[in-house]
Amino acid sequence: MGADPYWYYVPYENDKNNALQKLRKREFEAGRYSPVVYAFNLAFPFDNIADAPAPGKMHETIEDAIEDAMESGTGTILDIEKLSDAINYGAAYVLKEEELRKYFGTDKPTRKIVDEKVWDFWNYVANKFGVRGVGICITVYKDGMPNELYFGGFSYD
Repeated sequence: MGADPYWYYVPYENDKNNALQKLRKREFEAGRYSPVVYAFNLAFPFDNIADAPAPGKMHETIEDAIEDAMESGTGTILDIEKLSDAINYGAAYVLKEEELRKYFGTDKPTRKIVDEKVWDFWNYVANKFGVRGVGICITVYKDGMPNELYFGGFSYD
């Protein structure tokens, strides 16, 4: 088996960690994580989150869900616990301005640009570090202003 990608767009918040924790809670409460919904049944992207399966949580806490998923992880944003200024397991790496310019052609990428070019960055990560269990965070712009946050990652297996 290989690592599977997942990604989400959420409304922009200056406090990116707060946005990450709200996203984790939302996906946990909806039950959109393995072992409740196996990763291969989560067909990313969801154009409308209301269209995504939501059987409801089946664990008391996110930590319980992660423990139950064992070394494979949940295959979702639940596996990403925090933000980081370096690429690390279990963390969302916040891309720096120079990386945004290099991989996206601008330091203020729009959703269209992120959708088209994010795989260039993931290829770099895969070749240098491997992708399993790591995440990224990108501020997404609309009309030159922060509009959304992109959180993406790869399952552990």
